[in-house]
Amino acid sequence: MTDNISGDISGRVRPRDTITLSDDYYILRKTTFDFRRSDGQWQTQSRESYDIGDAAAVLPYDAARGLVLLIRQFRWPVFEWGLPELLIEAPAGKLDGDDPVTCARKEAMEEAGVAVSDLRLVNHCFMSAGAVKERISLFLAAYDSTAPRGKGGGHAHEGEDIETLEMPLDAALAMIATGEIVDAKTIILLQAAKLETQK
Repeated sequence: MTDNISGDISGRVRPRDTITLSDDYYILRKTTFDFRRSDGQWQTQSRESYDIGDAAAVLPYDAARGLVLLIRQFRWPVFEWGLPELLIEAPAGKLDGDDPVTCARKEAMEEAGVAVSDLRLVNHCFMSAGAVKERISLFLAAYDSTAPRGKGGGHAHEGEDIETLEMPLDAALAMIATGEIVDAKTIILLQAAKLETQK
């Protein structure tokens, strides 16, 4: 076991070959590489990675009234797994060439119909690092729950059919415990919002 808990490991990885298995909605690649293990031995490995592009997610939070704005939509992989319910999430989307802040603002309006301000970065994280090549930037943001809202709902031509849910932060946190909220990025953002209220 090594004492080094961080640092550049580029010298321990030697890519050999990459092939594209699928290039449809997203890209699925298989790469063969040599990896130098912690005991110094080189080992040849093959791994598949699903390249879905980087993303941003935002939790609109009206701190004055203690409210958060979430969305609810159909997610095929979740349904295929066996959860026959709409998934409750924070607004999120692919960067598609935008920077994370711009993307977060755009998704809040497109999906939930709200303008957000005072974006605070929680973290850049990987949600399924063993298989999916996606870094998601997580933000908390302010919104005014009394202000007029845009249409929201997402884009029908992209298959989106999005509902909004506005509720007290503590009620949303309770939905994590009951299993009603199971989306990882949303769990992280709700917990980050709660921590922010305790400062």
